[in-house]
Amino acid sequence: MGYKVAVVGATGNVGREMLNVLAERNFPVSDLYALASRRSVGTDVSFGDKIVKCRDLETFDFKGIDFCLMSAGSDISKEWSPRIGAQGTIVIDNSSAWRYDQDVPLIVPEVNGDAIRGFTKKNIIANPNCSTAQLVITLKPLHDVAKIKRVVVSTYQSVSGAGKDAMDELWHQTKGKYVPGQEMEPKKFPKQIAFNCIPHIDVFMEDGYTKEEWKMLVETKKILDPKIKLTATCVRVPVFVGHSESVTIEFENPISPEEAREILRAAPGVEVIDKREPGGYMTPVEAAGEFSTFVSRIREDSTVENGLAMWIVSDNLLKGAALNAVQIAETLIHQRLVPKAA
Repeated sequence: MGYKVAVVGATGNVGREMLNVLAERNFPVSDLYALASRRSVGTDVSFGDKIVKCRDLETFDFKGIDFCLMSAGSDISKEWSPRIGAQGTIVIDNSSAWRYDQDVPLIVPEVNGDAIRGFTKKNIIANPNCSTAQLVITLKPLHDVAKIKRVVVSTYQSVSGAGKDAMDELWHQTKGKYVPGQEMEPKKFPKQIAFNCIPHIDVFMEDGYTKEEWKMLVETKKILDPKIKLTATCVRVPVFVGHSESVTIEFENPISPEEAREILRAAPGVEVIDKREPGGYMTPVEAAGEFSTFVSRIREDSTVENGLAMWIVSDNLLKGAALNAVQIAETLIHQRLVPKAA
């Protein structure tokens, strides 16, 4: 017994992770279909101990498919998600195409799982931006206790968030014969990424913020609380996998670092690694491949009343994308919002 599941974009970084997560979490799959563009038809991808050949999205019949995990970019999703949803398949989309649509729930199951019921309007559920997912899963339990007023976040985002070409560019620039002071030619990024930091992710907007920074603001409000004020600076760093965030939070009510640690230790999907000693914190290298979101360096921010500062690290391909998508499907099953597995 199980569900018929299609993964669109199965040859990409996130698509492959979706297949891995489905297998690792023993998601009840009866039939698995790996879909991609025509040029990838016949490409082998792994699903547990099985090898699956990719099929052509353009010619695939979605009739009878229960879940479609979509990770093929906004343009593909805008075209295909409504068509797939109209056939009765529930689309869980990892792109930004549907996050801001009022008729599409934007879901992090540990944070706003109850809001998932709104999916029936279009049969589409949106995954948040990877940097937003790890932030809100940390903010939620603290907000429930002390009520958040304002968040200031600086992100340190790995190149995997920009796709395989971005990872290849970092690799080629890093292994090349680098000479200090000599810039290496960028292709995927606007400037050299190896041995560098780039304070620019996505396009610039009229107010000077980038769209990545805007996404964090809008998505946090939609998922958690529209009253929260948030400002972000998003930076691409020469890390292959794993996003990090330096976060300061201003609360309405008093909350101590000790209280915050205990609250977060009990929170679903969160692990606290916070020893005030060298190495007593998490880094993206250690978080890669892990399902949890890790919180370290929890301390008082004495510049505001009721303020805390902390460091948050997560695998952006997992909780920021593939894992969250699979958890959404699991939530639909647990809440009995889909028929029992055939």
